[in-house]
Amino acid sequence: MVRLRRPRRPLHTARQVLAALLAVAALVLALRPAPAPARAPATVPVVVAVVDLAPGAVLTEDDLTVARYPPALRPGGTAEDPEALVGRVLAGGVRSGEPVTDAGLVGAGLTAQLDAGQVAAPVRPADLAVSALVRPGDRVDVLATPPGAERAEVVAAGALVLAAPGPDDAGDGLLLLAVDGDTAALLAAAATTATLTLSLSPRWEPGAGPALPGVGG
Repeated sequence: MVRLRRPRRPLHTARQVLAALLAVAALVLALRPAPAPARAPATVPVVVAVVDLAPGAVLTEDDLTVARYPPALRPGGTAEDPEALVGRVLAGGVRSGEPVTDAGLVGAGLTAQLDAGQVAAPVRPADLAVSALVRPGDRVDVLATPPGAERAEVVAAGALVLAAPGPDDAGDGLLLLAVDGDTAALLAAAATTATLTLSLSPRWEPGAGPALPGVGG
């Protein structure tokens, strides 16, 4: 006796077709090449300040670092290597993380005024008004008065003023003086323990800058 096969249900057939399609899709995905990794956007090195820097500051390696900028956002006049800016002097203040540009630096002629063995030393007198009266080219004596002392001692004598804030922009009163290495070390030490004041050096000549009324002798 011949038995007739019972026709398959439509639902069963659909499941088989779906399973076959899934198997084919999995095979296609397995054979598909992996996408290339996304490339990082191109950047360029830009020298920026590590900390807030005051006008007249002499840049050191510790003051500078390198940040990465998209080429289109790189400010003009920036440097790629901190070594290119070490020893340069800031014409204005720079905030931490801000790029250091050539427009914010004192011209190269400033360091050309240094004699052999001299360095540019920053000095901040206690009286900001006095700093505002000093001009580049003046010669000043720097006096230090330790706490409790009855009289001041001359720490630097006849130092050439390389940079000064000027009468209309006293800022924080920072001056830049040309001194030898030993005197620069004395000035740095005195700044932490004593009050610094200025007086005109006896070597000051008329025309080099204004006198400081009521200051020094």
